[in-house]
Amino acid sequence: MSAGAAPLMPARTGGGRVRIGFLGGSHSHAGGKVDVVLANSDYELVGMVEDAPEVRARYESKGVRMMALDDMLGDPSIDAIAVESPVRDHIRHASMVVDAGKHVHIEKPPATDLESLRSVLDAAQRKKLAVQMGYMWRHHPGINRMLEAARQGWLGKVYLVQATIHKWLPDSQRAAWAEFRGGQMFELGGHVVDPLIRLMGRPDRVTPFLKNHGDKGDNLADNTIAVFEFPGALGLVIGATLHFTSRYRSFIIHGTKGTATLRPIEPPQLVMDLTEAAGPYAKGAQKVELPIYKRYKDEFVELAAAVRGEKPITVTPHEDLMVQEALISASGM
Repeated sequence: MSAGAAPLMPARTGGGRVRIGFLGGSHSHAGGKVDVVLANSDYELVGMVEDAPEVRARYESKGVRMMALDDMLGDPSIDAIAVESPVRDHIRHASMVVDAGKHVHIEKPPATDLESLRSVLDAAQRKKLAVQMGYMWRHHPGINRMLEAARQGWLGKVYLVQATIHKWLPDSQRAAWAEFRGGQMFELGGHVVDPLIRLMGRPDRVTPFLKNHGDKGDNLADNTIAVFEFPGALGLVIGATLHFTSRYRSFIIHGTKGTATLRPIEPPQLVMDLTEAAGPYAKGAQKVELPIYKRYKDEFVELAAAVRGEKPITVTPHEDLMVQEALISASGM
C-alpha cells in the first residue's frame, strides 16, 4: 500500500465563491469540466484562455468569457486555474499557474516526464497551493469501494489487478496521440494506472508492450499492454484505440478471499464475490448498489474545499509522483 505525508493545507483569504479560470479548452475533458463548474454554485467561472477560434466559439456559446493569459495569471482575485490545454503544454501551463500563486487542476496526463511534475509539486508545497490531477476516477464510487475492500483485507491477499481501458479513436485524432511514444497507454492508461499504483505502491518493474496494429500508416501505439510486477502480485493494464465501444472498460482486483469486479466502469456495475462475509459484504457474489456517479463533479467539490482550506486534496503529492513514474514506465517514455 502506498503512503506519504498529506499535502499542506492551502490558505485562502476571503470567503464567497471560488473564482476559477480555464487555461485552455481543447482537451476532450474540458467541456464536461466547464459544465460541472458552471452548475456548481461554489464556483464563479471567470474566463478561459484559448487561441483556437473554433474552440473559443464553442465556449463563448456557453457564455464563457475569453481572456488573455497575462490577465488571467495576473488577476489576484482568481483563486484557481484548471489546465485544459493540449497534453504537451500541461506541465508548462501548470508551472505558470503555481508561479502566479494560484491553485491548479492539471488535466491528465500531467507531464511527459517525472522531474517536471516533481518541480511543480514542490513549488506548490512551498506556497501552500493545492495541486489536483485530472484522473477522473479518483472519486468513482465503485473504484473507491474496491480499494477499500482490498485495503481492509476483505479480499484477502491481493495477487492480481487487471484493468482494461479501450477507446475507438477517430483517424483525425491519431496524429495527436502519436506525438507520444506511449500512445494509447500514455493518453488513457493513467486513469487505471492511478488506482493500481495507489493500491499497490511502487512496482518493482514495469514492462510495456506498445504495438501499432491499426493499419493506418502511422506510428501510433494503438494496441498496448503494461505488466506491473509488485512483491507477490502482478498488475495488468490493457488499452487499445481499435475497440468499437467503451462498454468493456473494467477494473478487477483478485485476492485470496475474493474478487471485486467493476465492469463496465461507466455506468458503474460492481460485483463483490467473497469466500466469506467481510465488512458490509455477504459471502458469495453480490451486486453492490452505488450512488449516481457523474464525471468531474466530486473532484471539483474537492478542489473548492482545498482552496478554502477546509481539507487537503485526497491524493498526496507522494502518490501523484508514484503514479506519474509508473505511467512513464508503462508508456516506454
